[in-house]
Amino acid sequence: MKSKKLIYIVGFLFALSFLIPANGWTQPRPETKGPIITHAFAVDKGGAYGYVWKIYIEAEAGNAPMSRIAMVVDEPGYGHYPTDWLIVKPQNQKDLKGYIQWNTKRMQAWTAITLKVSIFDKAGNESNVAFFPFTFLSGVKDQYKYGPPAPFDQGDIPKLGYIGIDLFSPGGGGY
Repeated sequence: MKSKKLIYIVGFLFALSFLIPANGWTQPRPETKGPIITHAFAVDKGGAYGYVWKIYIEAEAGNAPMSRIAMVVDEPGYGHYPTDWLIVKPQNQKDLKGYIQWNTKRMQAWTAITLKVSIFDKAGNESNVAFFPFTFLSGVKDQYKYGPPAPFDQGDIPKLGYIGIDLFSPGGGGY
């Protein structure tokens, strides 16, 4: 008699497991939409003896205001550098358009890096990632003569902040 009750209980629990929603006992959450980087631009080459690199981004907020910009550098031979963060100013939390400036130091020529930029909102959602490859070169002339393309070609593009990542040069130069 006890084994028959046990079989009924196990059968009932098994059947009940099919009725429980896949996301557990909680109510489904409405879909959240994170920020979106709509346009991005940066030159892909610059001087090895200190270069002011400008990374242009335009983004729009999703369901929550944008709060911070994440920047990660990958360098062959060194891997990922720690993430550098910029706080998004209140006036840019809904729509953001501007540039991030990186005052690089002396690097060995032909050093190649990739900068990854994404934006987080106040709900913790991350945007798409913009990738910016860059190579340090020696003997670059007129490296600042080219301006950015649309929509960054107006003269009033604000600076969003600075990148504070310190690179290691493979040849021992740099910082």
